[in-house]
Amino acid sequence: MKTGRIIAQLRQDNGWSQNQLAELAGISHVMVGKYERGDAIPSLEVAKKIADAFSVSLDYLVGEGQNASFDKKTIQRISDLQLLDETKKQTLFDLIDTYIRDAKTRRAYASS
Repeated sequence: MKTGRIIAQLRQDNGWSQNQLAELAGISHVMVGKYERGDAIPSLEVAKKIADAFSVSLDYLVGEGQNASFDKKTIQRISDLQLLDETKKQTLFDLIDTYIRDAKTRRAYASS
């Protein structure tokens, strides 16, 4: 189950034990193990608690949807961009595009 692998990976990335995640999310550590193994699927309510503990969206936790690859900070930043005037927004987009182009170029030369 994809969600279980994502939960396990996020937990490991944060350096948390199953007990620590369970405590942060307010759930049973036994259930954390079941979710990670794919023996059980968290309810929507529990999935939200787990996502909140990791500061990720539900999309990210289940690995689906438009925002599946973004954490909550990234989503908030994208939302905040909409508040800027068009000139500042364009300046930021130009800067982002430059960094992305440079990263792609470095990647292309590194694999050659």
